[in-house]
Amino acid sequence: MTPPPQNSSDISTSPHLKSHLGRGLYAITPECHDTEQLLTQCQAVLTGGAKVLQYRNKLGDQDLRLQQAQALNELCNDFAVPLIINDDVALCRAVNASGVHLGRADEALLEARQQLGSSAIIGSSCYNDLARAQRAVDAQASYLAFGSCFVSSTKPQASRCEAHILREAAQRWSLPIVAIGGITAENGASLVGAGVDLLAVISDVFDADNITKRALQYQSIFTQ
Repeated sequence: MTPPPQNSSDISTSPHLKSHLGRGLYAITPECHDTEQLLTQCQAVLTGGAKVLQYRNKLGDQDLRLQQAQALNELCNDFAVPLIINDDVALCRAVNASGVHLGRADEALLEARQQLGSSAIIGSSCYNDLARAQRAVDAQASYLAFGSCFVSSTKPQASRCEAHILREAAQRWSLPIVAIGGITAENGASLVGAGVDLLAVISDVFDADNITKRALQYQSIFTQ
């Protein structure tokens, strides 16, 4: 008998997504108007073993963002790494990226799932709120992101997320747990110890003198 097709709820809550995304570095791109420079940096971070790449550009115009997202998606395909688009479902669809990361209202998750389909990776910012995380699970999120775990240069006023929240989230849900905010290769081990699957990082990786070497340091945290 042919098994019934999986629906979007099956996809989003499947523990197999943990192994699909892997455990390690979740790299988030810095603001960069120089596409060639951005691609060089991202190739270096992917060479260093990043498991996920998120394209985040809040300042560029529509044409630049489309150009960069298309180029990054091709690069990520070469490395068999998912490209996630920050907060822009339309751009995700335009370049056929692997998914989106959303930090808006819960309703946006359901709308994104309807537009992108059951196979898309849709992440949700949960900040330090387990109730919000449960709503994201109910709305078919693919992974849950918590933070800021430390003081962040990108969002210095962000609310803090303590380790016990990460630990409870990892115990409660089978979805991948992502930590973000002020993370470095030196302080990331404590978050992994709390059950985090992926460490989301911008500055500590992309500001490094040797991006590939810095990315490799993150992967070593998960093998200790």
